[in-house]
Amino acid sequence: MSTQVPLSISEDTIHTISEERGEPEWLLERRLEAFRALDELDLPDVIQTPGRRWTNLENLEFENLVDPLNQSDETERVSAEGATVLSFAEALDEHGDLIEEHLGSVVDPESNYLTALSAALFTTGTVIHVPKGVDAEDVKVRAEMNSQSLFSHTLVVAEENASATILERISNGESEPPADGERYFSNVVEIVTGENAYVQYGSLQDLDEDVYTYSLKRGDADRYATVSWIEGNLGSRLTRSDIETELNGDSSETKIVGAFFGHGDQHFDVNARVWHNAEHTTADLVTRGVLDERARSVYEGVQDVGRDAWDTSSYQRENTLMLSDESEADASPKLIIHNHDTEASHSATVGQVDREDLFYMTSRSIPERTARNMLVKGFFVPVLEEVEVDELRDDIEELIRQRLD
Repeated sequence: MSTQVPLSISEDTIHTISEERGEPEWLLERRLEAFRALDELDLPDVIQTPGRRWTNLENLEFENLVDPLNQSDETERVSAEGATVLSFAEALDEHGDLIEEHLGSVVDPESNYLTALSAALFTTGTVIHVPKGVDAEDVKVRAEMNSQSLFSHTLVVAEENASATILERISNGESEPPADGERYFSNVVEIVTGENAYVQYGSLQDLDEDVYTYSLKRGDADRYATVSWIEGNLGSRLTRSDIETELNGDSSETKIVGAFFGHGDQHFDVNARVWHNAEHTTADLVTRGVLDERARSVYEGVQDVGRDAWDTSSYQRENTLMLSDESEADASPKLIIHNHDTEASHSATVGQVDREDLFYMTSRSIPERTARNMLVKGFFVPVLEEVEVDELRDDIEELIRQRLD
């Protein structure tokens, strides 16, 4: 069942967005194609069991959440020597052919209703181009959302033997929230790699808790290439986060590292997916989350090994720690194996703070809340150790500390 298109959006809306930005005809046509597909597209798949839908995206009232002609953001971009880091509007002027070639090549705009909505309406985003052989170690994108709704699209193109480390942080600016107190943020990221390229993309989302967030980040790893993701989610009311890598080149690799910390009524729907489509590919998926009060999490991890993916290594671990009896967590790790020459495993655990550890610490005069907080910080250590970028690791640790305080 498809979702109804908001009455506030029409083809005239798409023309207005494109004309105000001075976009080329080919991009206007792609926006219109995505808009016209909305009537036939469904919302992203969610895990369901008999009588229960683990995340209910159908309750999102896009008619009230989306204000397409009043999008506003404040984004700071820090480049690295040899790399191009531009806003989407600037990049269209300077690298139009590059964008036309690669935009939508990794994320199909018509994957689902939310990707098509974003492809039709996005007004902000970043284009990062790393030429052949360039090492771009310190690219930063700091985005502030200053409107009721905001649609962003980021395109990363790393050519042969290039490497890049990209840090993205998303938060709210100082603008007043709408009268009804609800906002919507969409973030689509595509990574294209050449042979032997390396891209590490770290993202930290700390939006206000009146924001509904949808993000889809997908990478295409060529021969000998590596695409690594680091995803931290602490903000928003409802977060739907999809991190995906297609290992399309022989000896390509990916790592997906995730961390979330929910409290109040926050809901996290976190998904990590890898497709092994070539030989000698490697994947490592590591996610840890903490839930307090009435917070809820849903995790799905998929490792799909294709028929031609000989000599594959694929590992997945997800652990959730619950700090209250009211919190809820569900996990659904999956292995889909079509080739016997594979080493693969998955695991998922859900539990509460170890009572014996807590008793041991309190018996040595450590206050119970302090002891609990120490155990929570220790719980995140295996994930934080996977974060190779000091700045991002420090930011995540600081937000965890603030949440515990």
